[in-house]
Amino acid sequence: MEVRAAEIADGVYRFSTFVPDIAPPLGFTFNQYLITAEEPLLFHTGPKRMFPQISEAVSRILPLEDLRWISFGHVESDECGSMNEWLAAAPAATVAHGVTACMVSLNDLADRPPRALADGEVLDLGGRRVRWLDTPHVPHAWESGLIYEETDRTLFSGDLFTQCGDGPALTEESIVEAAISAETMFKASSLTPELGTTIRRLAKLGPSRLAVMHGSCFAGDCSTQLERLADFYDGALEAAWSNAHGG
Repeated sequence: MEVRAAEIADGVYRFSTFVPDIAPPLGFTFNQYLITAEEPLLFHTGPKRMFPQISEAVSRILPLEDLRWISFGHVESDECGSMNEWLAAAPAATVAHGVTACMVSLNDLADRPPRALADGEVLDLGGRRVRWLDTPHVPHAWESGLIYEETDRTLFSGDLFTQCGDGPALTEESIVEAAISAETMFKASSLTPELGTTIRRLAKLGPSRLAVMHGSCFAGDCSTQLERLADFYDGALEAAWSNAHGG
């Protein structure tokens, strides 16, 4: 599998692997992100079976032993399947995640004790500031969370805005329509009353970029993209409620 690297913001690298057998005929991408700083951070580890290829691609940008932080959106194979392989390759690195994930999973699963982050807590990477944001059940898991890099205003949006296909690393064209299409196919999101509210809270950050887990990243009016995605989910929740109650 080929892992392609692209710099989507100054010192922020996207590593992308296209898998044509998932969601055929469009295929599907798995993305990881490296934030370079005095204390570099990797967001998403990739699955265990992809570790050799992904780590080799990352090593072209940064020696693996220089990595200091490992984070991801929630406990799932594509998000953290190779977490312990990264910890072995980067002896000074620490997993950083929300309090809930550390309590229910990571204190046991991680080979070294993780750093539990409170909602809104900031990691100073040295030249960059990364804020942890709790997003429980958004898009699905209880322990879900995202990170927001305050220096260049990049929101690492995880499974939000998941798209099928193999688009460009970064686009200024809307990704909402492709995200709605993928959600209609996969039905991966938890439709709860907090879903739209949580996404609108992210919109208020005013990000300049969306670093997406599956699909193209977006540069431009990210708040409007987030508001439109929230509107879609509000409508989906209303329709599901109506159908369940015979309305």
